Amino acid sequence: MSNKILIVDDDVTFGEILQRSLKRRGFEVAVACNSFEAMQLLQQNLFAKAVVDLKIGSESGLDVVKELLNHQRDLQIVVLTGYSSIATAVQAIKAGAQNYLCKPADADEILAAFNETETDCVTITAQPPSVDRLAWEHIQKVLSAHDGNISATARALGMHRRTLQRKLNKRPVKQ
Repeated sequence: MSNKILIVDDDVTFGEILQRSLKRRGFEVAVACNSFEAMQLLQQNLFAKAVVDLKIGSESGLDVVKELLNHQRDLQIVVLTGYSSIATAVQAIKAGAQNYLCKPADADEILAAFNETETDCVTITAQPPSVDRLAWEHIQKVLSAHDGNISATARALGMHRRTLQRKLNKRPVKQ
């Protein structure tokens, strides 16, 4: 069981590449494209680790994390996302994830994330985040406070709903 990993990601290509990469490192890997497939695999197998995408189609990866942990309490989970923000990182950890990584992440980074502990040092960059990055973080925080409701978030931010949707469809600014 200690070498079994479950990957839950709707990006089929990414899932297959990560699966092959982890298999070369000696792991048994299963891939699910949604929460239903993930729960079916979890009922048939015991996994030591899981890699869960934050956004799985129209599903929230945070809900998947909670479902997986309800079924198997000792499962170690790393959440991956292409839309990283402090708010979603906090939510992922609160949901029970062990760690949170930004895509693109390779197999070595993912395996290292499972081995990190809370006492590991956090690197603080000398360069403060850009204004665009701070705006992205603020939008994510307000969106989270409104449980993902776009209209309520737009009203709270004082912007048009469609403008907010366009901003959310873009990738976050790096730093």
